Amino acid sequence: MSEPLLTKLGRRLARIVPDGEKKRARLHLLDWLACVAGARNGAAARVGRKISKAGWEQATYPGNALEMDDVHRTALLHPGPVIWPAAMSIADADMDARLQAAVRGYEAMIAVGAAFDAHHYAHWHPTATAGVFGASAAVGSLLEFSPLQYTHAMANAGSVAGGLWHMRHDNVLTKQWHVYHAVRTGRDAALHVECGANGPAAILEGSQGVFEAMARAPSGLAGDADSWLMGGVSLKPFAACRHAHPAIDAALQLRDDGKLQAPFRVETFADALAFCDRPNPKTETEAKFSLQHAVAVIADGRPANPEDFTPDAIAALADLRAQVSVAEDPAITARYPAHFGARVNGLEIVDTLGDPERPVGEEQITEKMHILAQWGGLTKAQADTAIDLALHSDEAAEIDGMLEEWLA
Repeated sequence: MSEPLLTKLGRRLARIVPDGEKKRARLHLLDWLACVAGARNGAAARVGRKISKAGWEQATYPGNALEMDDVHRTALLHPGPVIWPAAMSIADADMDARLQAAVRGYEAMIAVGAAFDAHHYAHWHPTATAGVFGASAAVGSLLEFSPLQYTHAMANAGSVAGGLWHMRHDNVLTKQWHVYHAVRTGRDAALHVECGANGPAAILEGSQGVFEAMARAPSGLAGDADSWLMGGVSLKPFAACRHAHPAIDAALQLRDDGKLQAPFRVETFADALAFCDRPNPKTETEAKFSLQHAVAVIADGRPANPEDFTPDAIAALADLRAQVSVAEDPAITARYPAHFGARVNGLEIVDTLGDPERPVGEEQITEKMHILAQWGGLTKAQADTAIDLALHSDEAAEIDGMLEEWLA
């Protein structure tokens, strides 16, 4: 009988985390903090204030509200808003322990998420379904788990994995609830194992397990024992669904060259149309999931920041949206999800800004923090403090205090 997949993953998680990966984790921490800062006054944050007095629990709600959270392409999920609250969920853990926890959490979440197939993504929200595995791994790292304990925690978390996509048909906060649920479920699974609970190691591939219930053609877990999966995560420069980013990127290049002229013809991959073919968005969320609005934003000379997806922007850009047509290009679909691409008026993007092939670095994420902090009502000095804490400080408690202040 073959060794269970989570047993193998548990051993991978117990490896020593190199300094280079911890440094990379700091950039993702800054990115997540920027997302929280920008959404601190929104509806998601208001819910967070009411459900908990603990800063890290509140921060699970606004972490993905702006649609600017990091993303892994082949796993089709957003690790940051799940993993960072989990990695910060034990107050007395120092900064080094939290960075290691994040790297291990990203590893587990992406490894499982990338094993799902197109059938899974058509119905299930991978940030939720795979998120419970990542959160349990992150908290397990804080608790200094053995390989077997990691396996048990992920197995129990996976036994209640879920999160259906139907919520995207309504203007609701269910997506944020999915993230909160993943963090709490993963944390509780790890704490139960710390107290002696065990779990079914074959919960992924077993005859009544996750793959059997949620997928038709699952693959093996992503990654190996020689590297870490965080390096394949993309960072998002635009305040819209990632499926719209290639079109935004192509339109920006045309605009910079003085060649972005109406009418606008967008060709892209099938999932981009399934999620983002919305010619007449009515809400901020719908605008962020609208290829038509995304291209109109760029055609209007805007930067695709949060203010470009508000009701005022929706009203102002109606005429430009009406000049955008969208269609699938099978060749672009064939390269997806390894490559998120699009073509706008003949200009094709294969890899989008922020992907590992076209990375954004410390300078760009620092700028993102300043933009989103201002949008969230914070001062430049507060943004600078967040940047310093995320990139350079070892004072984990100061980050906790900062989040509590932001979300009070």
